[in-house]
Amino acid sequence: MSYKLSPSALSLMKDCPRCFWLHHNESKKRPDSIFPSLPSGMDSILKKHFDKFAEKGTLPPELRKEKACLDCRLYDDFSQLKIWRSNFKGVSYTDKVGNILHGAIDNLLVKGRKFIVLDYKTRGFPLKDDTHHHYIDQMNLYNFLLRQNGHSTEDFSYLLFYHPKEVLETGEVMFNTDLVKVKSSAEDGEKLWKNALKCLEGPCPEKHGECEWCGFGGE
Repeated sequence: MSYKLSPSALSLMKDCPRCFWLHHNESKKRPDSIFPSLPSGMDSILKKHFDKFAEKGTLPPELRKEKACLDCRLYDDFSQLKIWRSNFKGVSYTDKVGNILHGAIDNLLVKGRKFIVLDYKTRGFPLKDDTHHHYIDQMNLYNFLLRQNGHSTEDFSYLLFYHPKEVLETGEVMFNTDLVKVKSSAEDGEKLWKNALKCLEGPCPEKHGECEWCGFGGE
């Protein structure tokens, strides 16, 4: 049996291996939770916003103010970017036995001959010291996928956080932006994926004590 996995699927594995195993081996999924639509709407708008600058060959203000980004440019192969942004296709890799890992990226910066993953995040509140830690696995997996597709990447990625600042008298909502550089390891991404496959190919894990679904009636 082969599996098709994504960064969000591997996030479930780290949260609860049993729920992850049941989801992919027996199609027993956790109940769907209510997901706010604002982040998805912001994501779409931000991609259009950044693409306008990519077409001009310039950086948007959010990045121009960061000295480390001044020697970078936005990736401007929009036909390829459309595929890589797709939740159904994304950046994809298939191993020798047919297991597939795929992930949809937001954007890429290009520095020399190397890619730098750029991911947008929308929050309701300012960052905490450890906010970026929650996304390191995701960035590792994106870097692994890009390298498996023959691309060179830097050993870091950028997370661009947007969080509301104020509402102007005219009604516009203003956002603060924080660009956070995170160390990224394609090797750690590969290791996480292989651990996930090992989990799925083994016996069903025992109930996870900290998992509410496993602890309250989940199979």
